Amino acid sequence: MSQKSYDNSPTLYLIPTPIGNMEDITIRAINTLKKVDVIFCEDTRVTGELLKYYDIKKKLISSHEYNEAKNKQKLLEYLKNGFNVGLVSDRGTPIISDPGYTLSKCAIENGYNVISLPGATALIPALTSSGISPMPFYYYGFLNSKDSERRKELEYLKNIDATLIIYEAPHRINKTLKDLESILGKNRKICICREITKKYEEIYRGTIEEIVKQNNEYKGEIVIVIEGNKKVIEYKNLSVEEHVNLYIEDSKNVMEAIKIVAKERGMKKSEVYDIYHKIEKK
Repeated sequence: MSQKSYDNSPTLYLIPTPIGNMEDITIRAINTLKKVDVIFCEDTRVTGELLKYYDIKKKLISSHEYNEAKNKQKLLEYLKNGFNVGLVSDRGTPIISDPGYTLSKCAIENGYNVISLPGATALIPALTSSGISPMPFYYYGFLNSKDSERRKELEYLKNIDATLIIYEAPHRINKTLKDLESILGKNRKICICREITKKYEEIYRGTIEEIVKQNNEYKGEIVIVIEGNKKVIEYKNLSVEEHVNLYIEDSKNVMEAIKIVAKERGMKKSEVYDIYHKIEKK
């Protein structure tokens, strides 16, 4: 379905807001906040502070992950009656690890315009300041809070050759770093950015092993940038023995390395074992 975004029909505007520094907002975002008739927001108190800072007065409607589905009808009523609607999250760009997708999808499915404004988001400053290759990158968002599920996710992510970007909470960061070391290996480059754009912004760079050994106390909002798995490309030109030795060099024992290689090559563990140990079948 083709649709012209700027046809003066009722529109849902996705408006990025500052992730820390109040000045990190575009002129267009400010003008759009002034233009819309009502604003759906994650927390009315947080958005209220932003509007007060820029001397904007608008009707605010709470819309977060727990009530977003219930707000669909309310959104459609505003659009049906010819009103323009703004949608913001507490910080950053709506929908990117924040609420907003349900309402955006609802507006699109009902034939209304959805215009997303460019603006603040934590993942891009973290990527560009990391010193790790920026292209291609794979943004994953938050890992699961449960230890077992988080490890499953990392097992999936470990074979991606693109730079990885994940968000993490401060009370889980050290557990996650140890999981990264055990699953992704100790030698990958990593960058941890905390409190991006804020007064206490800090960036830590090094290998996973080096960062784990530092045992830093991380506070605030955290973005982790991780070097992609270059071995995924490399092993295609390696012998089975060389492939196993790559993981042994990365602190895996022989049987762990054989198990990983068998999985990556689609072989039986016994086949890899025999090849590695030069066991010939009679």
